[in-house]
Amino acid sequence: MITIYTDGSSRGNPGPGGYGIVMMSATHQKEISEGYRYTTNNRMELLSVIVALETLKKENTIVTVYSDSKYVVDAIEKKWVFGWEKKNFAGKKNPDLWQRFLKIYRQHRVAFKWVKGHATNPFNNRCDSLATTAALGQNLLVDFAYESELKQ
Repeated sequence: MITIYTDGSSRGNPGPGGYGIVMMSATHQKEISEGYRYTTNNRMELLSVIVALETLKKENTIVTVYSDSKYVVDAIEKKWVFGWEKKNFAGKKNPDLWQRFLKIYRQHRVAFKWVKGHATNPFNNRCDSLATTAALGQNLLVDFAYESELKQ
């Protein structure tokens, strides 16, 4: 059983952004974060979940993901994303990330729990700190899908 906390952040929305992840299994804990030069908060929230799930080494892992993103949690728990997929994500934002998410999501047994952001949960707060620090860092990555979409 793996417990994952995720958070995403952007400065300006759109603007520089980042994500933070805290993964826990028994006595092991791992933190991951990356920053992007121009993106959105929702993209970072979703990307944090994707990267966390892609980090898992074994298929069919039992995972609980805690996120303060209603965008992500509701899309999955209320099964909206599966309807979007049937319509090829027509008119939906972030189809590249949702398709990537569904691919990795289907390789594991994942439950989602919403947590209140910027509250008393130390793991969520740590993810927020990681995401914010990453967004403000040097050598920010390029969110090619988002930036190319803007040019169209």
